[in-house]
Amino acid sequence: MLTITTDAEHGGRWTSLRSPSREWLWHRPAPERDKAAPGDVFVDVGGLEECIPTVRGLPDHGDAWSRPWTRTGDTERVQGDSFTLARSIRPTADGVRADYTLTAEPGFRFVWAAHALLDLSGNAIARMPDGAATRLFPEAAPLLVEPWPTGAPWITGRWPTPLGLPLHRLGPDDGTAVGAVVDTPLCCVHDDHDRLALEVRADGQPVSIALWRNLAGYPQPHPYRSIGVEPMLGRVFDLADAGPDDAACVPPSGEVRWRLTITGACRCPATPAPKEHRPWT
Repeated sequence: MLTITTDAEHGGRWTSLRSPSREWLWHRPAPERDKAAPGDVFVDVGGLEECIPTVRGLPDHGDAWSRPWTRTGDTERVQGDSFTLARSIRPTADGVRADYTLTAEPGFRFVWAAHALLDLSGNAIARMPDGAATRLFPEAAPLLVEPWPTGAPWITGRWPTPLGLPLHRLGPDDGTAVGAVVDTPLCCVHDDHDRLALEVRADGQPVSIALWRNLAGYPQPHPYRSIGVEPMLGRVFDLADAGPDDAACVPPSGEVRWRLTITGACRCPATPAPKEHRPWT
């Protein structure tokens, strides 16, 4: 069983995701977050942030985290510059389910991420399908043997060790920070005896799992440890980098619906057969 708490007044942030044995969400003090306004540089206080219509780029971490949300019954809603996002979170037998509806003009493109920063030990590992296509982004360049291709916004390897980088290991801290996007809708996190599974589903839209593995390498000059496991609509951190199939797109109906499911039970994904794999360029 999982219980959650959200803060509608301050960006709709999930402030608690608790099982009977632990709090899963990581936090850090940053009092300036309470005064954030649209257009401000992101203020990282942990928890789970709703990042939309982008994660990196502009606006920094999107247009929802710095706006107050409203609550009617079990539905919370935020009005962005170009969209309205509604969210209803309900308990399930072994976790929680969040149903989302985005309303915008047909053709509106966006990236959404449930930017969950987890409080994990140095023994934790992330389990996703072996062989899944995994995009690495330029901050990974110093960690790779081969030089980064000039001008490439990302390069692609295979989970769990894309281009030799063991991304599934979420510790111990080594002073590095790297982001990746994995071609799968499901990730199961193992931390000693505890399990947390996160899954996203959206008909007709690209879905993935973003990973932010910050092992006390960011930000400089005062880095801290933060591990993001982030179910995503889209396949890039920055909407400006998105190709034709790398972002969600509002259909003629004017609505996109999706579901985020989080459980406290092991749901390790099976390795896909080769014919099911969709390689990215």
